[in-house]
Amino acid sequence: MPRRNLKLTIAYDGTDFVGWQVQRTGRTVQGVIQDALGSMHRSPVTVYAAGRTDSGVHADGQIINFRTTIDSIPSPEYHIALNSYLPSDVRAIMSAEVPDSFHARYSATRRVYRYYYALSDVLHPRRRIFAVRLRHRPCLQRLNRLSAPLIGSHDFTTFTLPRETSRSRVREVYSAGFFPLHGQLVFEISGSGFLWRMVRSIVGTLLELDKRQAEPNEMVRRLAACNRTETSACAPAAGLVLHYVEYPDEQLHEQRI
Repeated sequence: MPRRNLKLTIAYDGTDFVGWQVQRTGRTVQGVIQDALGSMHRSPVTVYAAGRTDSGVHADGQIINFRTTIDSIPSPEYHIALNSYLPSDVRAIMSAEVPDSFHARYSATRRVYRYYYALSDVLHPRRRIFAVRLRHRPCLQRLNRLSAPLIGSHDFTTFTLPRETSRSRVREVYSAGFFPLHGQLVFEISGSGFLWRMVRSIVGTLLELDKRQAEPNEMVRRLAACNRTETSACAPAAGLVLHYVEYPDEQLHEQRI
C-alpha cells in the first residue's frame, strides 16, 4: 500500500511531560503522538521531530513527520483527525504531504527558541506555566550587548551538560537578542541546532551577567572557556518555547504561530 510522508506542525504544553523523546518511564510528547497515530492506524507509527525538547519545555511550532498508509484523509485535514486522538495539552496545528526525502530533523535549516520572562511584580496565574517572573529590572541594551558574542559558529561546551552525547558541540547561532512583548521580556535565539540545556544555560548566564553589570567581553571569555563551570544556573524550563522551525524555500511566517 502506498505511504504518504506527512509533515505536521505541533504545539504542546510541556508542563506534564518529561520531554519530547520516548523514555523507559514518564509521559513524553513523542509517546503520546505515536500512541494516537497507532490508534488511528491500528499498528505502530514512528514519528520524527525537528528538535527534542527537554522536560517542562513547550512548543508553538514543533515539526514532525511520519509515514501513513491511510489514504481516506486528505493531507491538509490530517491534523484535524489526529487531534481527536490527542490529549488536550498536545495539538496538531496544520498538516501537509511532503516529498519522501523530507525529514523533520535533517531537513531543517533553522530552529528558533523563545524564552519568556514576566516583568510584573506579580505573575498572573494564566502566565505561570509559560513564563518566569524576573525578580530584577534588567537593562535591555546591556542584555543585547551580552548576547551579541553568541552569534556565529562556536563550541558551546560551556552551555551544555557533560552528558551531552553529540560528537561535536559546535553550533551556529544566526541571531540572539532580547525584546519587550506585551509586558514580558523575550529572549529569541535562532540557530542550526542546539545542545542539551543550551538555551536555558545561555539565558541563565545572560541574566546573571546583567545583574553584575558585566561587559560583553565576559560573555566572550565564558564562551571560549568551553568549561561548564563558567556558566550560571539554568533558567527554569517553564519559560522556554520551541517557537518555529524553518525549512528550505519556506517563508518564515508560515511557521510562526
